[in-house]
Amino acid sequence: MPGKQPEPGPAKVVASEDSAEESLGGLTPQELQQGQAAALALEDRMALSLQTLVHAEVEQLYEEVRPLGRGRFGRVVLVTHRQKGTSLALKQLPKTSTSLRSFLYEFCVGLSLGPHPAIVAAFGIGIESADSYSFLTEPVLHGDLIAFIQPKVGLTQPAAQRCAAQLASALEHIHAHGLVYRDLKPENVLVCDPACQRFKLADFGHTRPRGTLLRLAGPPIPYTAPELCAPPPLPEGLPIQPALDAWALGVLLFCLLTGYFPWDQPLEDADPFYEDFLVWRASGQAQDRPQPWFGLAPAADALLWGLLDPHPRRRSPVGAVQDYLGQPWRQRDGEASELAAGAGEGGQ
Repeated sequence: MPGKQPEPGPAKVVASEDSAEESLGGLTPQELQQGQAAALALEDRMALSLQTLVHAEVEQLYEEVRPLGRGRFGRVVLVTHRQKGTSLALKQLPKTSTSLRSFLYEFCVGLSLGPHPAIVAAFGIGIESADSYSFLTEPVLHGDLIAFIQPKVGLTQPAAQRCAAQLASALEHIHAHGLVYRDLKPENVLVCDPACQRFKLADFGHTRPRGTLLRLAGPPIPYTAPELCAPPPLPEGLPIQPALDAWALGVLLFCLLTGYFPWDQPLEDADPFYEDFLVWRASGQAQDRPQPWFGLAPAADALLWGLLDPHPRRRSPVGAVQDYLGQPWRQRDGEASELAAGAGEGGQ
């Protein structure tokens, strides 16, 4: 998601000077306390990890097998341990674009989440080389979700529901640790098998403690929640909440069911697809359904309306996905390919 990405920490969590929720930027005292506890725990883990960094060249310890992925700030490669032969994934971040603190932060967020079946497992090995910082995770060998989403089609309905359930569980786990993921998109969802049975969330460089102040930098994208597009409630920015992840999950689920975005950006005056969606919500009438939404079943409508509520305090939590599993999300499975010919593209 777009937004300023300052050096991560100490996390600037909005401070409480009185008990009024307004003074906390919309957070309750309990929510604020959870975010502050998460920030302090990450600081402690970062200090410990700094003391245990392995200082060595990666090539001395591991043999590179093949690339697994490349992003804006680094690359992920499949490696084998030179002595034990163990296969691992190694994320390598060049020092030219990554500070030690940024590296430690991302490394420690992954460690702090502990084991979860839908989150890439992090191993407690951080490496500092002459030109890079690296850490090790479990290898996921079938690429990211973007390669499996067929344009104007999406995924099959069973695969879409499996993906939704597993990502919702991963995000609930992150939120239970007082954190907000903030970067849900297909490129950060790894696929464990060609049949799309299992998925894992990866890349925690943008994850922040609940209540961390954030301002939008640059134009919004479909995954950007509308509250980030509005003037922030505090001069320093918006105190972030798990509702940001719920919005992004709703947009991603729409993509899984249709193969395109519902809109380019959630701005009523700038994006006609988003404006049509708001008109439909306000009317509640079937005849007002926008073209990009043709073919979705009532269960999908209800789920997405909840996750994509423009008001963050009324937005459904990510766990709402569980209430709609096993129900049809399309009018009939396989209809997505037929819809593509008639439905407008809401952003791609």
